Amino acid sequence: MQKLTPVIKHLIIVNVILFFGPIVLKLDLTNIFALHFPKNEHFGFWQYLTHIFMHGSEFHLLFNMYGLWAFGTPLEQMWGKNKFLFFYFSAGIGAGLIYTLVNYYQFDGIYEQLVNLGVSSSDIMDILKTGRYNDSLITLSHETMSEFYSLYNAPAVGASGAIYGILVAFGLAFPNAKLAMIFFPVPIAAKYFIPLIIASDLFFGMTKYSVGNVAHFAHVGGAIIGFIIAWYWKKNQFRVY
Repeated sequence: MQKLTPVIKHLIIVNVILFFGPIVLKLDLTNIFALHFPKNEHFGFWQYLTHIFMHGSEFHLLFNMYGLWAFGTPLEQMWGKNKFLFFYFSAGIGAGLIYTLVNYYQFDGIYEQLVNLGVSSSDIMDILKTGRYNDSLITLSHETMSEFYSLYNAPAVGASGAIYGILVAFGLAFPNAKLAMIFFPVPIAAKYFIPLIIASDLFFGMTKYSVGNVAHFAHVGGAIIGFIIAWYWKKNQFRVY
């Protein structure tokens, strides 16, 4: 069993405290720390950082902390604590930014359709606030309107974007390491396993087949940022200045 490295140990401790502390104290930190849509009244720029420490359930927390320990430990040992911390937060913040950009694109597309239908800005805001609308006047599907409401109101939480960045960096550093999933317990080399996982997130993010409220594009965003940084470091690790 891998020993807990210093940074990963403290990250896990902070995540556990921020999950169970508010439960014990009966505090709801969602509006402050979760990542909201920029047009939402609860949005704050600090949320690109703080949402990384928020989780929606015990399983969500456990899954992410396991990924942090399992794949992050060899990276912290290889890079050192400062480099690992920079990577972790860069991937997590980058995931939030890419997730926001995708949401903006989807939100603006639906907003434009409503304007073209003759819906006023004040009526659109009322829809976003209440979720209610006159379906005899608005001909968009219920699914589209639900997505519009969700894009504006549903905040994102979790370290998954940062974990996906770590997963990609692990694959670049240890491409032949054998990995397996609980529901598919056949060991597969990381260089095949990790692209498959990311491709599945991209597929579910672009289609309507996703199960549950999963921020697939945050996962993809973290993977992209993680790949860029890890690839650059690996390419330049032996360069002498």
